[in-house]
Amino acid sequence: MTMVALIPARGGSKGIVGKNLALCGGRSLLDWTTEAALQSGVIDRTILSTDDDAIAEAGNALGLEVPFRRPADLAGDQALMLDVMQHCLAALRNEGTDVEALVLLQPTSPFRRAHHVREAVQKFRARSAATLVSVVRVPHRFVPEAQMREEDGKLVPYLGGQVGRTRRQDKEVSYGRNGPVVLIVRGDVLDSGMLYGSPTVAYEMDEIASIDIDTPEDLRLADHLMKTGYA
Repeated sequence: MTMVALIPARGGSKGIVGKNLALCGGRSLLDWTTEAALQSGVIDRTILSTDDDAIAEAGNALGLEVPFRRPADLAGDQALMLDVMQHCLAALRNEGTDVEALVLLQPTSPFRRAHHVREAVQKFRARSAATLVSVVRVPHRFVPEAQMREEDGKLVPYLGGQVGRTRRQDKEVSYGRNGPVVLIVRGDVLDSGMLYGSPTVAYEMDEIASIDIDTPEDLRLADHLMKTGYA
């Protein structure tokens, strides 16, 4: 069965015009993600899903497969990633490809590297997972037991009861999805209309690797980190 990396890169980004081809550290966001997929050693095919001719041309130049164009109804702001993944899966099956899983790699994660993709796929297979999602550890000051809310002008524990533990070492560790930077979903899970099947396992990444480019400020920060050699 084939492990397929799917890079979704539509052309109509509004937060950052032309975001998927925007430069970060002298290379496009699409370039960084392509390198991570192609050098991971665990991906059989790397597919670019786009509605945009310029992105398709750039993808071809980087060595990506662009076997189809994403239809307009899957290229708008309201398009669901589940639908984009199902569209890719159907296209691959129509050409006779037996897909083990899709590895979603969004171009907005320029600090994702080949070893992240490799380790994620290895864990996905070792755990016989239905879904693997990359996560980042939530800072201790933001875990649920540390949260407060205002009630009648007074701060009260968000979860009710008494104020939670205050020592960092005593607080329960929790995780947040980091974009996600890597999302691996088995084909039959996508067939059922879900992204998160059972079992779903986590692949933990650090805060820098988890940076997600959503705003111009995010892009400037990532570019600075790249150029200064911090990451």
